[in-house]
Amino acid sequence: MDLESKRLELREVIWDDLENIHTLLSSPEVDEYNTLGIPKDIEATREIVRSMIEAQKEENRKSYSWKIIRKDSGEFIGMAGITLSANRFKLGEIYYEFLPSQWGKGFATEISKALIKSGFDDFHLHKVEAGVATENQRSVRVLEKSGMIREGLRRKILPIRGEWKDNYHYAIVEDDPRE
Repeated sequence: MDLESKRLELREVIWDDLENIHTLLSSPEVDEYNTLGIPKDIEATREIVRSMIEAQKEENRKSYSWKIIRKDSGEFIGMAGITLSANRFKLGEIYYEFLPSQWGKGFATEISKALIKSGFDDFHLHKVEAGVATENQRSVRVLEKSGMIREGLRRKILPIRGEWKDNYHYAIVEDDPRE
C-alpha cells in the first residue's frame, strides 16, 4: 500500500532501504526524541527493517511503515507509519521522522495530514492519534497544524537516553473539521 501527498510519495519499506533507514536512525538530531535510540550497527537496523517487512505479510495487518521520497528528486528523506488498534476501537497512531536536511520545509505537516487522511479514508478509523515528547516543539507545531488536538499529558512515559520524559497525547476524530 503506497500513499502520496503533493510533494512526497510514501512507499512501503523494502530491503533496499536498509542503508537509508540506518542513516536516518543513526542521526543524533533524529534520535533526540526517539525512544529506540541510535542503532549500535547495521545489524540492529536490519532487525527493525525485518519487522517492518514481516508486518506486510500479516493477515490482519496492524502496522504500516513507509519510506518517504521527494517527488521532485526521487531521494529518500524519511520514514512514516501507522499502527492500528484492535478493530472495535478503530484507532490508529501515526509517526514520522525526517533527515535533518529536510526539516523546516513543511514536509512533516504534509505527511501528517496525508497519514490522517489515509487513516480515515483507507483504514476507516474513528480516531487518529500521535504522541510527542513535550520538549519536541517542532512536532507539537506539526500536529497542531495538521488539525490534531492536544488531549492530555502522559507523565514520564518515554524512555529517552536513560531518562523518563513526559508525552503530549494528540488526536483527531473522524468528525473533527479538517482541510
